[in-house]
Amino acid sequence: MAEKLLEISHLKQYFNIGRPNQVKAVDDVSFDIYKGETLGLVGESGCGKSTTGRSIIRLYNATSGQVLFNGENVHGKKSKSELKKFNRKMQMIFQDPYASLNPRMTVADIIAEGIDIHGLAKTKKERMERVYQLLETVGLNKEHANRYPHEFSGGQRQRIGIARALAVEPEFIIADEPISALDVSIQAQVVNLMKQLQREKGLTYLFIAHDLSMVKYISDRIGVMYFGKLVELASAEDLYKNPMHPYTKSLLSAIPLPDPESERTRHRIMYDPGMHNYNDNEKVEMREISPGHFVYCSDKEFEQYKGQYKK
Repeated sequence: MAEKLLEISHLKQYFNIGRPNQVKAVDDVSFDIYKGETLGLVGESGCGKSTTGRSIIRLYNATSGQVLFNGENVHGKKSKSELKKFNRKMQMIFQDPYASLNPRMTVADIIAEGIDIHGLAKTKKERMERVYQLLETVGLNKEHANRYPHEFSGGQRQRIGIARALAVEPEFIIADEPISALDVSIQAQVVNLMKQLQREKGLTYLFIAHDLSMVKYISDRIGVMYFGKLVELASAEDLYKNPMHPYTKSLLSAIPLPDPESERTRHRIMYDPGMHNYNDNEKVEMREISPGHFVYCSDKEFEQYKGQYKK
């Protein structure tokens, strides 16, 4: 059994936007992430997947719930030195490769920022050698070090963002829609780079996206979110073979196929949240319908899903 790196329990992230309005961006979400795996988190825009990632890494202070990283409470009280140590172990690749890089800093200074903060290089020469090595690792070259972000394409900027995340030698990386702002031809290059780095460095990823076809390619397991709730969690293969929750079926039915004839006859499944008709007395929670395959459902739906599951 793989070792747990992260344990997220009953995580809630609520935002007050003026009384009595409250946005439940993440509403009682629980899942684990194992060392060396990629967990994909998918859902439409506004479902809470990015907020989940930012709450895990403590960019937001969680409303309630617990996030354990190597058994240590992420949201517990920490001294400056403890926070610094934590920030080195967990890094983030952001969605927008244009906004996430400081336009006034050279590529070398952007990548070396973490190296400087954590004192990972003893001399200027060692600092630059590390920068050159990181640039080569992500498919760029050392001549790029003295340039500025505006001189690069979107794909190259995202590679710089990946190099910056790798600079402090983290164990865990949250990739928040790292390819959504890139051309389709560049997306595969970035994803292949991430897979290669994972093999070489033993990294663990939380890969957040809304493109289910790309998520299946990179992920070992996939979680599906809808309006702040995790509604299904399974291995990538099992989720595609046996989607149980109606919302998951809706997402999968929307994936375009590279075949005009199939596209003409493809049946889109529309999800209506009112179809569940839960009453106040029903306990609705994540339930395991098959080993490792969890669905958010009531007792009645649980029996229904078990009957539909194809072994």
